Amino acid sequence: MEFRDLKAQYLKYRNEIDSLTQDVMKSAVFIGGEHVRKLESSLATYVGVNHCITCANGTDALYLVLRAWGIGKGDAVFVPNFTFFASAEVVSMVGATPVFVDVDYFTFNIDAKKLESTIKKTIDEGILSPKLIMPVDLFGLLADYDSIELVAEEYNLKILEDGAQGFGATYKDRRACSFGDAATTSFFPAKPLGCYGDGGAIFTNDDELAGLIRSYKVHGKGEDKYDNIRIGVNSRLDSIQAAILNVKLKALINHELDDVNRVYDSYNELLVEKIEKPIIPECYRSSFAQYTIKLKSQKQREDLQLFLKQNDIPSMIYYKKTMHQQTAYADMNLKDEDFPVSTDLCKRVLSLPMHPYMTKDDIERVAHYVNMFVGKSN
Repeated sequence: MEFRDLKAQYLKYRNEIDSLTQDVMKSAVFIGGEHVRKLESSLATYVGVNHCITCANGTDALYLVLRAWGIGKGDAVFVPNFTFFASAEVVSMVGATPVFVDVDYFTFNIDAKKLESTIKKTIDEGILSPKLIMPVDLFGLLADYDSIELVAEEYNLKILEDGAQGFGATYKDRRACSFGDAATTSFFPAKPLGCYGDGGAIFTNDDELAGLIRSYKVHGKGEDKYDNIRIGVNSRLDSIQAAILNVKLKALINHELDDVNRVYDSYNELLVEKIEKPIIPECYRSSFAQYTIKLKSQKQREDLQLFLKQNDIPSMIYYKKTMHQQTAYADMNLKDEDFPVSTDLCKRVLSLPMHPYMTKDDIERVAHYVNMFVGKSN
C-alpha cells in the first residue's frame, strides 16, 4: 500500500503523459514554451484570478512574492506555528522576522483570534513593523479567510495565502489560491496537484505585482533577458513538468477531488468514535493533502504507527516539531506554553494513507487495523 499512490495515477494517465512529454522532447523547448503558457492560463482560469506565474518550486513562489513586496529587515510576517518549515524560512531569507501564531485545534490552521492578539503584542513591543499575514491551507483545508481578512483590514496588513497543500480546496464559491493579495502553491509530487519533480506557482489579480514577479524569477530581467534591471533569481518551471501538470490538472478537476472526499467520507464512517478525525467546517471542501487523526498521547501515536508498519500500512507525522521548536529559531527563546495547541498537536497527530486511487479494500484495511489498535489500547 502506498501513502500517496503516484504510480496508480501515472498508469491511469500514462498515454497522455508520455505523449505530451515526448512532444517536449521532440520540440527541444525545455524552458518556457506552449506547455508552460497553457498551464499558466488554465491555472489562472481554474482559480479565478488574472495572473498565474509558474516557478521552480513552492518555496521560491513564497520568496518571490516577499521580494516583490519589498518585505525585509524590521518587518514582521505572521505565520502559523504548525506548518512546514518553508513558510517561515522564506521570511528569514528576505531578512524579515517570522512571528509565530498558534493554530486552531480542530482545523489545524492559524487561529484568527490569536492572530489579532499577536499583532497587538507586536505593535505594543515596538520592535518590528507588522506587514503581512501568511495563512497556510494545511492538509488541504482552507484557512478562515473571512476572519483573517477582517484582521488584515483592521491593521492594514497584506495577506499571502500559502496554498501549497490546499490547491483544489474551496470555500463557498471560491477556490484555493484566490484569497488574499496574492497566493502560492507547490507542485511537489505528493501535493494535491503535483508534478514529477519540483514546481510552484504564484496567483494574483495585481498587474504590477505579476510583472515584478515575472522579472524577479528570471534574474531580474527587463524587456529583454539580457537587460537585467534588478537583482533576481533563476526560478522557472520546466516544460516537461508543465506538460505533465496539464494532464494532471484535468484529472484533479474531473475526478480526483471527488475521489479524495469519497475516501474521507469512508474513513469517517469506518473509524471508531474514540479516534479524533479531521473536521471540515460547513461551506468548506478540502483537497485532502493529508487525512490526519489525533491520538490520546504521543506514546499511543508512536505505538499505532509501529503497529501499522508491522501490518504494511504506511503513515506519516506532520509535524514532529512546531516552528518555534525548530533549531534554526532557537535564538528566539520562545516557550511551548505560549503555543499550547501547536505543541500538543505535534505530539498526537498521525496522517493515514490518502489519495484518489485508494480502493474500498484499502480503506477498510487501514480502518480495520487502526480500530483494532485503538480498541486494544483502551
